[in-house]
Amino acid sequence: MPTKFFCRLLDISRSAAATWSRCSALLLIPLMVGALAACSGTPKPSYFPGYPVGFVEHGVASWYGPGFHGNKTANGERYDMHQLTAAHRTLPFGSIAVVRSVNTGRQVTVRINDRGPFARNRVLDLSLAGARELGMTGAGTDKVELRVVGYQGRASDMGVLRVQIGSFSDQQNAINLLERTRHLYSGGRVQTVDLPEGRRYRVQIGQFAREAQAEVAASYFESSLGLQAYVFRDDS
Repeated sequence: MPTKFFCRLLDISRSAAATWSRCSALLLIPLMVGALAACSGTPKPSYFPGYPVGFVEHGVASWYGPGFHGNKTANGERYDMHQLTAAHRTLPFGSIAVVRSVNTGRQVTVRINDRGPFARNRVLDLSLAGARELGMTGAGTDKVELRVVGYQGRASDMGVLRVQIGSFSDQQNAINLLERTRHLYSGGRVQTVDLPEGRRYRVQIGQFAREAQAEVAASYFESSLGLQAYVFRDDS
C-alpha cells in the first residue's frame, strides 16, 4: 500500500474518531443533567396511598356554616365558611376534589381541610360557599359525585384510621360503651368535642393502618352489636 494513501486513511480514521468522541459527549449531556436533577432532591409523590388522582366516591353531601365559622378545623386552619373547602373523614388534607351534584349537574372544586361529616350515610361536609355553588343550602343535603383531581401536602401528613361507634351528650354513656367494647380492639378512647349544639362524647376504637381493616371492624360493630359505625382519619 502506498505510504501517502496509508497516511490519508489514518487521518480520516483520526478525524472520525474525534467526531464520534464529540458526538458521544453531546449525547451524554442530557443524561448527566437528568441524573443530577434526580439527585438534587426527591420528587413529591403524584398521589397519596389509596387515593390516586381520579379517585371517585358517591354519596350524600351536607354543609356546615355559621355555627363553626372561625373555629379551628382538624388541620389547624380557621374555618372560613366563605372559602371553597370541605370536610371528609379519610381523604388527606390538601386533597383537591371536584364535587358534582347528581341531581342538577352543578359542580364546585374544593380543598379538604377538615374531618367529617360525623353523621350517618354522608360522605362530605361542604363549606357554605361550596353548598351555594351546588345550590343545596336550602335542602341541606344533596347526592354528589366526588372526584380527586389533585393534592397539596405530603403522604407523611396522613394520620391513623379509627372507627367511631357512638356519640353521646352524657359522658357516662360513652364510657359504658367504651368499656363494653374495649376487649375487641386496642386504642379505644372517648373524645370530647364542643359543638354549637353542645358538648358531645365520641367513642372511637382502634388504630388502623389500612382503610380495608378499619372497614371490617366497622362492619363488625354494625352487624354484631347494632352500632352505627364509620371510619375516619385521626390527624391529631
